[in-house]
Amino acid sequence: MSKKKLDFKPNEYVVYPAHGVGQVVSIEKQEVAGFELELFVISFEKDKMTLRVPTNKAIEIGMRGLSSPDVVSQAMKTLKGKAKVKRAMWSRRAQEYEQKINSGDLIAIAEVVRDLHRSDDQREQSYSERQLYEAALERLTREVSAVGGGDEVAAAKQIDDVLVSRAAAA
Repeated sequence: MSKKKLDFKPNEYVVYPAHGVGQVVSIEKQEVAGFELELFVISFEKDKMTLRVPTNKAIEIGMRGLSSPDVVSQAMKTLKGKAKVKRAMWSRRAQEYEQKINSGDLIAIAEVVRDLHRSDDQREQSYSERQLYEAALERLTREVSAVGGGDEVAAAKQIDDVLVSRAAAA
């Protein structure tokens, strides 16, 4: 019984749902409890963190390659949309936003950025709203940047321009 496994190579960028964009540093074998395990060693430069993920578990946990440029432009379209704020209690909404951010799905992450974005003249955000917004924005920026060749400043500006133009049109 062979499990399907992802085939990432060193230096390749990947998206790990709970942490965002990381880079495969190497693939190593380790013996754990008498079994030999093959592991992706993934570095998250910004967070100064290294993760070791068993290659046969990567699909299960939702690890994936970077989004295609098409998905990135889809995410940008999502940002342009009108914010959808449900009337549910904040704790419930916060949970949903958290799930979207940790899903690793770029479109879902863009929805969180869109829904929590505030222009300067709008009401103040609560601390937890801002935390979720910044987490989603950072994930979106890092992936847009990695897909576009690694310029995070340009990616941040591209996203900001979309959000500002959306606010101006409102």
